[in-house]
Amino acid sequence: MTVVGPFGLSVRDQALEADVQAGMTAVEAGLLEATKSEVSFITDAAQHLVKAGGKRFRPLLVMLAAQFGDPDAPGIVPSGVVVELTHLATLYHDDVMDEAEVRRGVPSANARWDNSVAVLTGDFLFARASHILADLGPEAVRVQAEAFERLVTGQIMETAGPRDGRDPVDHYLDVIGGKTGSLIAVAGRFGAMMSGADERVVDILTQYGERLGVAFQLADDVLDIASDSHESGKTPGTDLREGIPTLPVLLLRDRARREARPEDLALVALLDSDLTDDARHAEALAAMRAHPALEQARRETVRYAEEARAALTPLRECSAKAALIELCDAVVHRAG
Repeated sequence: MTVVGPFGLSVRDQALEADVQAGMTAVEAGLLEATKSEVSFITDAAQHLVKAGGKRFRPLLVMLAAQFGDPDAPGIVPSGVVVELTHLATLYHDDVMDEAEVRRGVPSANARWDNSVAVLTGDFLFARASHILADLGPEAVRVQAEAFERLVTGQIMETAGPRDGRDPVDHYLDVIGGKTGSLIAVAGRFGAMMSGADERVVDILTQYGERLGVAFQLADDVLDIASDSHESGKTPGTDLREGIPTLPVLLLRDRARREARPEDLALVALLDSDLTDDARHAEALAAMRAHPALEQARRETVRYAEEARAALTPLRECSAKAALIELCDAVVHRAG
């Protein structure tokens, strides 16, 4: 049994382990190659987050999904590079929008250079992903384009906020379905599609990726409040301090709106205050950790992970299916 991929995923089949490890190694080499430029400054900026590491969750899903067809098919590794390049590009842009100073334990690109460099580097990565996609065929280009549209739509929806009368929690779940679920769904789809798997299998792994992607983001929401050392390199309560709406906070606000309990209203008022003050931030973080909204958010994380697991039911029993199920468990484990 060897540990590979994010969250210490264990692969108990030696042949599967070899395939996954070889694929992930090839993706890593592909990322470095795709981020090279004749302009050394662009190479430095483009490889900044590649070299900072990361979970490589999306390429791992590509490799596992490919096990339901021919795992050695030529399009699998390039499609793994595409989904990770796209993800990395969104991180450069997200950090500018969020004015983040740290990403994956290192200074963000906008903090190390400036916002213009970060935005343009993200665009450079999108361009390189598109170049690779062109060799994977028109269907791959269409799938990626649709996912990218959903991703950007989710970001715009988050920026604009819910329409009048729209439930903020429902709005948020739609946002993360676009921002996170769409690209993880593509990872499952590309792995199966490039391996030549049956269309029914492709659809199953796409649906699995969508639900797992939402669970993945909800687990991050919980971790931002509950953990002492955040896996992404962010300090606990970063989203809280920056006023970024996450599921636990939205659930708290919903409960305060419906029930108007004094303690809930007081906590909402605290969250709406200046949390750049360390003492106030620590008070808000402690209060959110003790609030039922955090446990409710955990339950939502579990629900989406269980939906992802259930989506796999029609697939044949094999080591790859067991690993995909373990990914569901790993996501839930992250959320405590």
